[in-house]
Amino acid sequence: MTYKETTEYLFHSTPVFEKIGAAAYKPGLGTTEALDAYFSHPHRRYKCIHVAGTNGKGSVSHTLAAILQASGHKVGLFTSPHLVDFRERIRVNGEMISQQEVVDFVAEHRHFFEPLHPSFFELTTIMAFWYFAKQEVDIAVIEVGLGGRLDSTNIITPILSVITNISFDHTQFLGNTLELIASEKAGIIKCGVPVVIGEADEHTRPVFARTAFEHRAPIIFAEDDKIVVGNLGKDYDSPAYLINLKVHEGERFGENRIAYELHGYCQEKNANTILWACEMLQQEGLIDGISAIRTGFGHVCEMTGLMGRWQRVHTHPTVVCDTGHNVGGWQYISEQLRHQQCEQMHIVFGMVDDKDIDTVMSMLPKDAAYYFTQASTHRAIPVERVAEVAATHQLTGKTYPDVASAFRAALASALAEDFVFVGGSSYVVADFLACL
Repeated sequence: MTYKETTEYLFHSTPVFEKIGAAAYKPGLGTTEALDAYFSHPHRRYKCIHVAGTNGKGSVSHTLAAILQASGHKVGLFTSPHLVDFRERIRVNGEMISQQEVVDFVAEHRHFFEPLHPSFFELTTIMAFWYFAKQEVDIAVIEVGLGGRLDSTNIITPILSVITNISFDHTQFLGNTLELIASEKAGIIKCGVPVVIGEADEHTRPVFARTAFEHRAPIIFAEDDKIVVGNLGKDYDSPAYLINLKVHEGERFGENRIAYELHGYCQEKNANTILWACEMLQQEGLIDGISAIRTGFGHVCEMTGLMGRWQRVHTHPTVVCDTGHNVGGWQYISEQLRHQQCEQMHIVFGMVDDKDIDTVMSMLPKDAAYYFTQASTHRAIPVERVAEVAATHQLTGKTYPDVASAFRAALASALAEDFVFVGGSSYVVADFLACL
């Protein structure tokens, strides 16, 4: 099979959550453990860092990978979902797995995995672990797919676990209270393995503290001793955010500012989580001082291929896309939109069916021009329904059958000093980037 035929095989012969939603979700680790045994437990051949959380885990994973690369390590990075090319999910030192490696993996091993009927994510997870072992990486940063306790990635025993935050998402699988969701995410905490908690509240903190105690896992609540105390440069006049650092313990991070290539408001809290993770990794001798930290923060997109995090793709007018897709993510995006300086704001918007579209739309600016659309996934909320919900929140605009036509209309209407935002769903951003 060609690479295109192979990816079509993966997308259509295995249940894919990104395409069909709940029907593709397979709780439990039995299939992954069977695949892992067949491949002789490849994840045991390198160190791992495990990253979970409702929002921010992609940014945290990519930035940690960049910092480790800058420290001289050969670094595997497994993330999801992809935006344009399946191979984005599996990278070594920022380079995607080759098309031929994907083809060979399926061709050589389908005789074993087909009878197991793995999900797309189960198969992708083991492909990543196998590839990292084949590439002889020193360390791999592994992003949880969904939840934690029953996620396919949870067969690993990492040297560090990170849980970014907890908010309501995928409640049909993880539970409808913050405590239940936190319990699922806390499932990645392993015996004796340090864990960094990025954000916690009165509902989730006791869950994390209890789980860490039960597993004798050293735990750090990053918010209790903030390294990041604010940021500057909340626009594109500067090349990157300048993150102010709390200077203490002999100025362990050197000068009290670090430039961060990612511009989203949410990155301030993500940066605090990342720096506490770096503190733990420095104790293990895995991060080569402040120089590597600065390099990783300042060049994360270049070094890892990260896309879709308040990503500017055009100027005059400014065009930005962001993959924020739930209420927790939109709490930051909506604030950033309110502070955006422009003559007129144009918003290309769509969501998928398991998200709280009503609450998200209540956060959107009333004075923007809207271009309602739907992504090319069966999970997309029909554009007519998106427009109906928008009307209940006094948001006005036109409907478009696909993201490409919605964006073309927005760009045609926008003047040089206007601002165009594309988002609401990772799949909207994926279609948008694919059409550029």
